[in-house]
Amino acid sequence: MRGDLHKLSAVDAAQAIRDGRLTSEALVQACLDQIAATDKTIKAWAYLDPELALVQAREMDRIRKAGRATGVLHGVPVGLKDIIDTRFMPTECGTPIFSGRKPDTDATIVNRLREAGTVIMGKTKSTEFAYLHPTDTTNPHNANHTPGGSSSGSAAAVAAHHVPLAVGTQTGGSVIRPASFCGTFGFKPTRGVISRTGLFRTSQSLDQVGVFGKTLADTALLTDVLGCFDPADPASFGRPRPAMLDGTNAKPPVEPDIAWFDLSFHDRLRPDAAEGLEVVIEVLGPRIERFPAAPQLTELVQVHKMIYDYEIARQMSPIAAANDDRLSTCMRQTIARGLAISDGQYEDALGVKTSANEFFTSHFNDFDAIMAPAASGEALPLAEGSTGDAIYCTIWTLAGLPCVTLPLLIGANDLPIGVQLIGAAEEDDRLMRTAAWVQRAMTQEE
Repeated sequence: MRGDLHKLSAVDAAQAIRDGRLTSEALVQACLDQIAATDKTIKAWAYLDPELALVQAREMDRIRKAGRATGVLHGVPVGLKDIIDTRFMPTECGTPIFSGRKPDTDATIVNRLREAGTVIMGKTKSTEFAYLHPTDTTNPHNANHTPGGSSSGSAAAVAAHHVPLAVGTQTGGSVIRPASFCGTFGFKPTRGVISRTGLFRTSQSLDQVGVFGKTLADTALLTDVLGCFDPADPASFGRPRPAMLDGTNAKPPVEPDIAWFDLSFHDRLRPDAAEGLEVVIEVLGPRIERFPAAPQLTELVQVHKMIYDYEIARQMSPIAAANDDRLSTCMRQTIARGLAISDGQYEDALGVKTSANEFFTSHFNDFDAIMAPAASGEALPLAEGSTGDAIYCTIWTLAGLPCVTLPLLIGANDLPIGVQLIGAAEEDDRLMRTAAWVQRAMTQEE
């Protein structure tokens, strides 16, 4: 194969490698060349060893040429957020406190990636402990703007064609918002689909794994690879998982029904994002039904915050005790705020979280998906010192629902704006089917 190999989707690259039309070594080298040409500005990578990446690629090529079994992502490069443990690469969690840290074991999802035949290119930059303090990563569309957080490097690496796939995590909006800002597809499946064993956790109740890809099918295939039951993770469930790629490729038996909630905080949407979403609603026409949002729905944002503050404070306290002067001001303030939350307040918040899960289970009896903003608008300027507002993601993350963002809109400054779709728990395939339908509908309109 010739041309811009680094721009191939993961699905296409995997097929070309299986067919013998492309080698993993050629693909990885093309990605490394793109990284060398652009990453001085983008700064997506916390760790990259080009020779190690090529060694992996050559081994995948040797396996294929020998006629041995190949994985569904055989020879395809992937980036890992730098909170995911790898024995053969450092995992530093976006902080100098963990500088040079090399775990003794791989995270469960690393084992899944190896079984699928991927080439693990390196570690992508994370905000400090996957929280709010920004990295130095820039947006590939405009280096003066943020790529979002906390999965900053993963989103930027895919958007810059450094890799076709990357793994991130979401506790608030840390997959969906960076995907929106960087113009990639982003998908966070139902809580419990993907194991968190071997990941640095800030919130046992809220932390979830998500993925970035060049196409919707890419995100579906990677999620299928990563999903498994893991008894070591209390959130993991021991039931069959939805087939994400099958859902993406399926045609809906009837046109889907999609809900839109007029939430009280939609006044935080910037004008170009609000106008773009109205266009999407207009194009989809009778398939969208608008609802005034009950106050209880908006209140879930504060429930999420209470749970997150309580849990991150207790997770981070031992680290802060020995390294307080090496933590950001933001992290120190969060720890103090979280330690002030009582056990009773926390238990009450968890009870509301359970009620929210039950509400959404009932809601999806009538609707295939909810549509919502993925972010407040375009990526913010770096000078603002923020990775963006997660409020448009927190309700769905709290409930553990599958969420996907489609790069459908362009803002006033020619930066991407994503459109988020949310589905029923453990019906991720149905959500992906609906997302593919929405993408086709919008493309035909154009």
